Amino acid sequence: MRAVRLRLAYATLAGLVLAGIVHIAAVLAIPRLAETDAVTRARTSESLDHPQVIYALSTGETPAPQEAWLPIPDPAVAVGVCAFDLTDGPMRVSARTGPLALSLAAHGRQGAFYAVTDQAAVRGALDLVILTRAQYDQALADDDENEPSRDVRIVAPEGRGFVVVRVIAGLPSQREAANAAVQAVNCTTDAAADDSAKR
Repeated sequence: MRAVRLRLAYATLAGLVLAGIVHIAAVLAIPRLAETDAVTRARTSESLDHPQVIYALSTGETPAPQEAWLPIPDPAVAVGVCAFDLTDGPMRVSARTGPLALSLAAHGRQGAFYAVTDQAAVRGALDLVILTRAQYDQALADDDENEPSRDVRIVAPEGRGFVVVRVIAGLPSQREAANAAVQAVNCTTDAAADDSAKR
């Protein structure tokens, strides 16, 4: 009788351990297996030269339409995204700063890997270039020693991701300007860097 109880206890313990391992493995696999994660949803903006609007601030009586796949931000923040695929070449994100606070955050499947605000702008311009390690090394090799690049170069941990653009409207009268500031950001494949990499 004691042997039966001991076997039952071992079987129960083994079952609990196995269930725990399966549960942990399933939770860790969700980001890789998800078909509608943020990177996949953002890919619809890969062909756009300007951010895809995710949350536009209402400027009249009717609230602006919004996407639902990102958490709704502060109601005074306009949000857009630019997706990138570095197999096509480095991604250049260019923004002109103004009176409204602006931030850019680069994300991959594992989360954000770089963020910057308009406080880092040089002469009113903020230029980020997101590259693979090989593209970064090539860009460094192509740099002119007498005229160094002013770009902020960021090595992405993976080839695909997206950049979130946020602009804060401190006053209701600034909402239209915040929406326009999101749309004024340029997100393009850096053809010049791509061409130099092929030489």
